[in-house]
Amino acid sequence: MKNIVVLVSGGGTNLQALIDAQENGFIQGGKITCVISSKPSVYALERAKNHGIPSRVIARKEYTDSVEYSKAILAALNEEQADLVVYAGFMTILDELVVKAYPYKMMNVHPALIPSFCGKGYYGLRVHEEVLKKGVKLTGATVHFVTEVCDGGPIILQKGVEVLDDDTPETLQKRVMEQAEWKILPQAVSLFCEDRLQIKDNRVICLP
Repeated sequence: MKNIVVLVSGGGTNLQALIDAQENGFIQGGKITCVISSKPSVYALERAKNHGIPSRVIARKEYTDSVEYSKAILAALNEEQADLVVYAGFMTILDELVVKAYPYKMMNVHPALIPSFCGKGYYGLRVHEEVLKKGVKLTGATVHFVTEVCDGGPIILQKGVEVLDDDTPETLQKRVMEQAEWKILPQAVSLFCEDRLQIKDNRVICLP
């Protein structure tokens, strides 16, 4: 059984999707053993508490720079004996020292179809605002491995979502979460925990 550590910074809707998938038996071969938040008093911590999942707060504002903060996160991941680290609305970019310690063991869900609308500065509602500004007809979500390059790691799963003519950034964000993020993130986590992900030439192959 693999130890899954989830990193959060806010409300924790993606965390809830993982918890629900775990409790209904969808996630095989792994269990959420700890939730780590970059901010105190966020609702994601309540979600963890409500489901009996241990949590820790490692507040970004208490550290002088990214490297020192990353060292603290890395120490916590090591203490928790993490097999898989999941970014679930985690709004802090960690130093590469963390990624190097957990190569292809960290994954993130991004609210667009990478390589579109991704990279530094593309997060939260900003992504959906840009999608609407460009007038694209199809958006979606991507689960990818975390590397030193922001949103640049190998893609694990993607799912498309139609953009409607009367969409606002808020309505589009909600639909992308419901139709894509909350479905493919638990699926990717389960595939990892079942040892069904293989990386070849920077491509992820999902084994049967």
